[in-house]
Amino acid sequence: MKNLLFFIFLVLLIPAYALADDFDDALKAYNQGNYSKAAELFQKVCDGGDALGCNNLGVMYAKGKGVKQDYFKAVELYQKACDGGNALGCNNLGVMYAKGKGVKQDYFKAVELFQKACDSGIAEGCYNLGLRYTNGQGVKQDFVKAKYFFGKACDMELQQGCDNYRKLNEMGY
Repeated sequence: MKNLLFFIFLVLLIPAYALADDFDDALKAYNQGNYSKAAELFQKVCDGGDALGCNNLGVMYAKGKGVKQDYFKAVELYQKACDGGNALGCNNLGVMYAKGKGVKQDYFKAVELFQKACDSGIAEGCYNLGLRYTNGQGVKQDFVKAKYFFGKACDMELQQGCDNYRKLNEMGY
């Protein structure tokens, strides 16, 4: 029985290490400008269940790097990343909903996704929530709440959050 458990452990562990190597290789290829190789490797790790790999591949589809630009595919990948627990994927999906790229524009859905990302410590999610409250998109316009979310983004060292926090502070909010 012990040998069987050890064998099962190895069978599960070896693919995880292989995917980790593929992920590292994908990042290396991307940073070297070999986008088609990066896309191929991110696809492999995404198919293997790596949510960050799905998010990164989504970015490549959104930008058209190494693959033909395809907002619908980017949305699909961001959704998979978000569903897999990757908060950056949730933020990126929120951006797609806010802009209406690859999906019908839906500020309410965008706010929901930005909130999920912000709650998970993604500064851009907090910043994007601040923008929604500033502009009254998907939420009632509320400069006090906007300032709060810009402050959270600033606390997470996102300069744009600090800049918008300062502007709202100067306006008396």
